Amino acid sequence: MQFERVKKALGDGLLSFPITDMDADGRFNADSYAQRIDWFLEHDISSIFVAGGTGEFFSLSKEEYQQIIQIAVKENKGRVPVISSVGRSIPEALEFAKMAEEAGVDGLLLMPPYLTGCPQDGLIEYAKTIINGTKLPVVYYNRSNGILSANAILQLANECPNLVGLKDGTGNMQDLNDTIKTVGDRLTYIGGVPTAEIISEAYLSIGVNTYSSAVFNFVPELALAYYKALRKGDSDKVKSILKEFFIPFVRLRSKKAGYAVSLIKSGADIIGKPAGSVRAPLVMPSEEEKNELQFLIDKAKTLMV
Repeated sequence: MQFERVKKALGDGLLSFPITDMDADGRFNADSYAQRIDWFLEHDISSIFVAGGTGEFFSLSKEEYQQIIQIAVKENKGRVPVISSVGRSIPEALEFAKMAEEAGVDGLLLMPPYLTGCPQDGLIEYAKTIINGTKLPVVYYNRSNGILSANAILQLANECPNLVGLKDGTGNMQDLNDTIKTVGDRLTYIGGVPTAEIISEAYLSIGVNTYSSAVFNFVPELALAYYKALRKGDSDKVKSILKEFFIPFVRLRSKKAGYAVSLIKSGADIIGKPAGSVRAPLVMPSEEEKNELQFLIDKAKTLMV
């Protein structure tokens, strides 16, 4: 039952990825984070991914991670599946997975390994060890130094019954289509490139019905309107929102590495739901860039008409 609920949520509906709240001293802000989760859940989302890439998983301590997943489960009250990230080294990933199980998290997102280059057989062993080390359903994040071939993903799917999904972080439609046609509906497929809306039409054309939306953190109504227009086939609205909001946003995001997270935190601050700054090695946008983002947020309101 749990596996089917998670797979259904992953396959249809907008997936939300909240930022992680920090206070003025850069420490995790539990109260503000709980309020953010409540605000997310006021909207029409199918699941909530906590401590993800947008949530700065890479910079969190284990104590902070535990607080985050406990707060998310408590505030969610079973409304939608809660998915949390695991990764880094195998021992750490298994420790994170155990925390998630104990907290009542519904599923896991397996992040790429930390730093080192990886051969395919080593990646398979890494993923298999972690996936088979938990009872929870797992989504594999195919990105960065953790990219698996279609045949490798098929092997994982055959050897790990609790692998339920693949999140694509490559944007390589040729390889993704190969994987989908090779593995079939054994897995659910999720779009996961930064600002996935930018290639959502291509995703949809090969059977990827949903994606992670980071901009939901500061323009939730626009994110939902775009997703619904995409699924309804409203090409005029899709084109308009892409042209007026997402394409300029991606251009702004491309100005500096890490802005896929930093701009999201700036956007939250602009709309009056601040979450503090990103942690180094990421940096926050300049004042000029914040002004550009303010312009796009204002533009988003007009696109809702």
